[in-house]
Amino acid sequence: MTTANEPQVVIVGAGPAGIRAAETLAAAGLRPTVIDEGARAGGQIYRRPPAGFTRPPATLYGSQAGKAVALHTAFDGLVSTGRVVHLPRHSVVALADGTLHAVGDGGSRRIRYDRLILATGATDRLAPVPGWQSPGVYSLGAMQIALKAQGVAMGRRILLAGSGPLLTLLATQLLKAGAEIAAVLDTAGMRGQIAAFADLAVRPSFALQGLAMRARLGRLYHAGIALEGIEATETGVTAVRWTDAGGRARRTLCDTVGLGWHLKAESQLADLAGCRFDYDATWAQWLPHADRMGRAGDGVYLAGDGLRLLGADGAEVAGRLAAAASLSDLGLPAPDISADLKRLDRLERFARGIARAFPWPADQVRALPDDAILCRCEGITAGAVRETAAYGGPEANRVKSLGRAGMGRCQGRYCQLAAADLIAASGGLAHTGDVGRLRAQAPVRPVPVRALLEEE
Repeated sequence: MTTANEPQVVIVGAGPAGIRAAETLAAAGLRPTVIDEGARAGGQIYRRPPAGFTRPPATLYGSQAGKAVALHTAFDGLVSTGRVVHLPRHSVVALADGTLHAVGDGGSRRIRYDRLILATGATDRLAPVPGWQSPGVYSLGAMQIALKAQGVAMGRRILLAGSGPLLTLLATQLLKAGAEIAAVLDTAGMRGQIAAFADLAVRPSFALQGLAMRARLGRLYHAGIALEGIEATETGVTAVRWTDAGGRARRTLCDTVGLGWHLKAESQLADLAGCRFDYDATWAQWLPHADRMGRAGDGVYLAGDGLRLLGADGAEVAGRLAAAASLSDLGLPAPDISADLKRLDRLERFARGIARAFPWPADQVRALPDDAILCRCEGITAGAVRETAAYGGPEANRVKSLGRAGMGRCQGRYCQLAAADLIAASGGLAHTGDVGRLRAQAPVRPVPVRALLEEE
């Protein structure tokens, strides 16, 4: 049991980073509290289906099944023996003065902490495409959740577009599940992918797995394409127009579209915690600043894709490092982390290779026609963003205040990166990072008013 004098360590997120952080703290004799939005621990990549779901781990996770089962078993063991307090189906929506505000099915609760480890993961990074607001257009992550959690392929004839490892992975997972794939369209060119292979080769097994998946896609896969638009009626998607690497106009019939350009760090809570941010030109996004152990502020530690976009293996390493840092700062014995620090170097090199091989399509975004929807929540067009930037100046929060782009339910998660490119281009700025980033505001998730009025 937690004693009155025992430090209160809270972990937000029960993916690979949060699980390994909890394991490290529990091994040191602490009893951390782990808060997670999921009903069962595992995170996105190792997301678990509901209890009683019959598909085996090998089917759900492929070559990563062993790692997934090991993580699930480790965390379940910590919870069953009382070494971890687990709050599933809870969203942390605000934090201030050493207190988290979380909302669950039964209402809201306030949770005090002495040390806070944010293992919030990442979300889909989306680039707007004319017609992407149409019914039948989803993010790649949403389609993968449906497949893993419920065994559902969203659509009968599916077209996937974007770039990054998830594009290829989801395509092969859908094919294995028996879905029909119309095409897999990658905005990254083959030349850039080949140029980055030296960095990708530092993790040869992963690089080879990627090549094997690509081979299974065969002629379905097209690199170096340009997306022109998504055609749809009131009832759903009908086709996608695109240009291939040779400049030929193409049109592919489909009834569902999945979009995604790798990942965007989920960093709103880090912002509310007072962490500093730097614009990373390689990843084309703002990322929180922390030392190699994850220290990001007074009593605040970051781990996983919310800090560095290193994938599941990198998240496990980062979770152990953040927990070790918190133990050391509390004056408690910490485990030897020299091997994890050494491994971190290799993981970071691989991740940078991924970012260079599958870049953010800035040119495509800047060329959006004025009538294309940029902010899906508020229905704001690219032309409206350009006009607002010309009137109010090339600064992200000013454009948001004057033009509402980024004010919707997602709070800019899906549109702010594209908006920044448009604002920079409109203002003649050489670097997208110069427009600044949207400030996070509580609540960081939509919250029913009733949940705020009732306490658990």
